[in-house]
Amino acid sequence: MRTLIITGYGINADRELAEAFRLADGNPEPIHLADILENPGRLASCGILAFPGGFSFGDHLGSGKVLAYLVKSRLKEELEAFVRDGKLILGICNGFQVLVKMGILPNSNRDFTQEVSLIHNDSGLFTDRWVPVRYNGKNPSPWIKNLTPTRYPIRHGEGRFITASPEVAQKIADNNLAALYYDGINPNGSESDIAGITDETGRILGMMPHPEAYLFPENHPQWTTGGVKDATGRKLFENAVAYSKNAS
Repeated sequence: MRTLIITGYGINADRELAEAFRLADGNPEPIHLADILENPGRLASCGILAFPGGFSFGDHLGSGKVLAYLVKSRLKEELEAFVRDGKLILGICNGFQVLVKMGILPNSNRDFTQEVSLIHNDSGLFTDRWVPVRYNGKNPSPWIKNLTPTRYPIRHGEGRFITASPEVAQKIADNNLAALYYDGINPNGSESDIAGITDETGRILGMMPHPEAYLFPENHPQWTTGGVKDATGRKLFENAVAYSKNAS
């Protein structure tokens, strides 16, 4: 079981994400975007595909937009086969922006039409802080199985989750596609406090908070006080690897 982690062109959280999967026994393999576009068949050799955070292509045309276009236009058939085979996809922060803009999340119409987006924070400012989150126990995602409320760092300027229409918002609510919520504080103005969503299978997860930046209690800014009881982000990655191994 291997995990492919997309790198290059402004992506900058790939090493953190690789370390998270390494600790979870996920055999991470960083791969440059140019290499996977040149040889899409490499997707078939892995069980998990991950899009890290960062500023792909400098966010010059909007966060994640260029990377989303390249992946959708060059890898759509391979991604559809990847999902049909029961494999997992993760996008964190900029990676989440990529997934929604290519239309693979939430993909309720199954045609890669963009239905939601992540736009500028309602404050107009870049946000870099730790926030409380809680998971949706009704969402079937293997990524979030048995996860408990915790705190994760966020660092984004375009993290405000919005839907294209009230109908899309209703689909997300009716099908429990929200995977996690900001809990007690909404740092960017996201609709319904949504911090991450999945597709209907639960196997594709996108989220703005960074679980890969909280792998040890010592990562928490208050760990020296001795009162940190938040669960780290490692369980999310362990869940995914265990699922992939059992499915292979």
